[in-house]
Amino acid sequence: MTQLRFLILIPFLVFACTAGAFAQGNYASKHTVMSDGHPMVVWEKSVDNPKGIILLHHGRTWSSLPDFDLQVEGEELSLMDGFNDRGYSVWAMDARGYGETPRDESGWNTPNKAAKDLSVVLEWLYERTGEKVHVWGWSMGSMLSQLAAQQYPERFASLTLFGYPIREGAQIMDDNNVVEPPREATTAEAAASDFIVPGSISQKAIDEYVRHSLQADPVRADWNQQHEYNQFDATKVSMPVLLLQGEFDPLADTATHAKVFSEFPNANKQWVVLKGGDHAALLEKPRGQLIDASINFIEWLDK
Repeated sequence: MTQLRFLILIPFLVFACTAGAFAQGNYASKHTVMSDGHPMVVWEKSVDNPKGIILLHHGRTWSSLPDFDLQVEGEELSLMDGFNDRGYSVWAMDARGYGETPRDESGWNTPNKAAKDLSVVLEWLYERTGEKVHVWGWSMGSMLSQLAAQQYPERFASLTLFGYPIREGAQIMDDNNVVEPPREATTAEAAASDFIVPGSISQKAIDEYVRHSLQADPVRADWNQQHEYNQFDATKVSMPVLLLQGEFDPLADTATHAKVFSEFPNANKQWVVLKGGDHAALLEKPRGQLIDASINFIEWLDK
């Protein structure tokens, strides 16, 4: 029987299941990976002699560079830089219709299509580095990362799910009334909406995030076939898993986290609650906790 160990580590909480450098201001390098004939943009920030490889997947509305490599003078906000500082090479992909990856001819993305694209990038990284990859997904990116982990597990070293927005028992339905992609404009209000804990991020940083987000993603990507998310089955996730949850994240349901955590079959798993964090904790004061938890998990696996 798997033993559950509950640890309190200030400043964050860890639920652990036991079984036995780039400086701020450097820009990410751009690569193009072909997935079923479609160009996928992948961003790289690598270090010499890396301890491992991390691939980041963004959320529903904004692409990788504003989410994971935000540069603000006098502040350290880039998750890619943070992981570089801990000795890891970091890659981040733009899904179809996000950032510098164009839409395909259909105009729509789908969960299965996005999961396949992620698997293609993982295979490309494996061919390039010879290593399996630690996949790190935020919000909708955590959902797509889990779907890819279920369908294409071969190149995963581990899976981290942050801001995991699934609700226990919820069935995701398609909007069959929408035939053409709406291509709605993004808004500054939407870009700033995840920063809900007072004092957790400077107004300067929010303003820069909004500016970069609207510049990178002026039009919302469009999704259909979202019933494909109903394939979720935690028992089919075979690799080690880290669940990261912001203490005040309104999208991360604790009951659902508890259920899926109990169902992940690999005994090497942790559930970390970031004290004071919300859905955008990677860009806020709990950023250090989030980086520590992510890297500590990977290095715990290597012991």
